[in-house]
Amino acid sequence: MGLVIVLGLLYGFFWLLRRFSPGQTGAQGAVKVVGGVMLGPRERLVVVEVQDTWLLVGVASGNVSTLHTLPRPEGVEAASSQSAPVSLPFSDKLADFLNKRTKG
Repeated sequence: MGLVIVLGLLYGFFWLLRRFSPGQTGAQGAVKVVGGVMLGPRERLVVVEVQDTWLLVGVASGNVSTLHTLPRPEGVEAASSQSAPVSLPFSDKLADFLNKRTKG
């Protein structure tokens, strides 16, 4: 019974880690992820920067399709020069949660 509980806790931890991790926001290369949003458990919209072009890409299980193409908006910094990711990494969220729990 203890083994089942430990395996369940591990499964939950890895699910949370995958769900709230920032992904590849710090990728260095020709293709940079600008942002994205989850639409469902397996579907998401992602804005990808390739040189000076932004692509809106729909990602589903086993399928990636370009939905829209537009030039990079003026006044927006390149994805590689952003100082911090849009969302907090999972470890920061966990630390904030634990701090709030111990204080309150």
